[in-house]
Amino acid sequence: KKDMESKKSMDRLLCGDVGFGKTEVAFRAIFKCVMDGKQAVLLAPTTVLVQQHYDNLKERLRGYPIRIAMLSRFATPKEIKRAVQGINDGSVDVVVGTHRVLSKDVQPKNLGLMVIDEEQRFGVNHKEKMKTLRNTVDVLTLTATPIPRTLHMSLSGIRDISVLEEPPQDRRPVQTYVIEYDPQIIAEACLREIERHGQVFYLFNNTHLIQEKAEMLSDMLPGARIVYAHGKMSERELESIIEAFIRKEADILVCTTIIESGVDMPNVNTIIVENSDRFGLSQLYQLKGRVGRSDRQAYAYITYQPEKVLNEDAEKRLAAIRDFTELGSGIKIALKDLEVRGAGNLLGAEQHGQMDVIGYELYCRMLDEEIKKLSGTWEPEVEDTVIKMSEDAYISPAYIPDDGQRMDVYRHIQSIASKKEREDLEDELTDRFGDVPKEVTILANIAIIRHQASKLGFETVEIEKDTARLYYRPGVSGAAAAILMAGSDKRFDGHIMVYSLKKPFLQYKPAPKDQKEIVANVAELLDLMSEGGKE
Repeated sequence: KKDMESKKSMDRLLCGDVGFGKTEVAFRAIFKCVMDGKQAVLLAPTTVLVQQHYDNLKERLRGYPIRIAMLSRFATPKEIKRAVQGINDGSVDVVVGTHRVLSKDVQPKNLGLMVIDEEQRFGVNHKEKMKTLRNTVDVLTLTATPIPRTLHMSLSGIRDISVLEEPPQDRRPVQTYVIEYDPQIIAEACLREIERHGQVFYLFNNTHLIQEKAEMLSDMLPGARIVYAHGKMSERELESIIEAFIRKEADILVCTTIIESGVDMPNVNTIIVENSDRFGLSQLYQLKGRVGRSDRQAYAYITYQPEKVLNEDAEKRLAAIRDFTELGSGIKIALKDLEVRGAGNLLGAEQHGQMDVIGYELYCRMLDEEIKKLSGTWEPEVEDTVIKMSEDAYISPAYIPDDGQRMDVYRHIQSIASKKEREDLEDELTDRFGDVPKEVTILANIAIIRHQASKLGFETVEIEKDTARLYYRPGVSGAAAAILMAGSDKRFDGHIMVYSLKKPFLQYKPAPKDQKEIVANVAELLDLMSEGGKE
């Protein structure tokens, strides 16, 4: 609401898991836009989803003087002609459509809001064209798993981002199995769902062989009512099959990825995906999200061909789908996708890919620095504090055998800045890999020391067997408030001395002699001093 009422055009990314209520937010934004005397466009990637949004919007806005039109394959040429005319002369308030909305003949008279559902299904050119319709247009983008380019633009501050984190009441996570294709397991899964009067999506992404697959399933499951649907069918045939399935006239729908985006069928609570290694990460997550949209337990069987050797990227994608099963994992999946595929070209059209010349991380840092300079929030970075000690601090391959996971944890540790963050990390590591070794705890405390010491103006921290010396940078003297704050704590009272020599330093002589405890105490000392410095 605040975005829509500000003078600046809105460009907000709304991230929320499948079924978390993104469409509800969009409907309310559309209603506000129309009540303010403007037109709104809701853009969706598939005809099935457009039909669903159109029906729901008509139902929700019944009784209001709001005229809604639909532009998709399901509309007749006569209806499309009437809708285009109404959009252009301003008599139509809301248009729901596929990319047909972006055709040259569609020129909204007074466009105020553009809502893009499932943005990962549209190309950059489509999305940039949407923006050029009107420079003053508000844009609301809905997605569970944004493409790397979009997510990075949001995380960098180029676009605004909101995340819906709370699931609907009584919603359960989808139980996910990543397995080799086994006809017996698949038959049992289908029969179990049919026995509890539910329905099944069977995803088979090959239009040439889909009829054959449906017949094979009929032989395997005698008595089951099986239909099939794909995008090459005529509009009327596809529409009638989908509507019949919604009316529970069939038990299993064998289909292609036309069901990927937003289709809401609460009675479907089992999905089977064949040849899952051929799908992208966000695609798999979207497909999994087609089930589990009620209070029933839902199941997803993500299968691949037996004895097939998967490439490294396919293995990573399937591992991510297997690992991120809890509700609200969409944003985590997108971040994993960003990590695997890279951020893409923020000023060009590529939606993923690495910054080959200077490397991704340096590119991100430079970009972030420029954004902060332009927005007036940039502060020169303080040099890292040098830490000298004799104790080992590392993550052993025996503790985390996988190189990629080990590097992820190293990166996480590098960003730790407080005791609470360290404890959260230790809880996560204990949960995933077992008891945290001494060396990893020391490494996490060193990260806190480095972060807090830099803020407080220490150039070097030397930790010996029974003493820690913290040397100030030239021109920086001990902050009295910070030292007093630390001295007021019983653990440090009488153990701290400040030496104002040529190179001033703070000396801490701890009571414990164990190196691990000394490092932890120095981290807590700096944490306390940092709090005192704020006051």
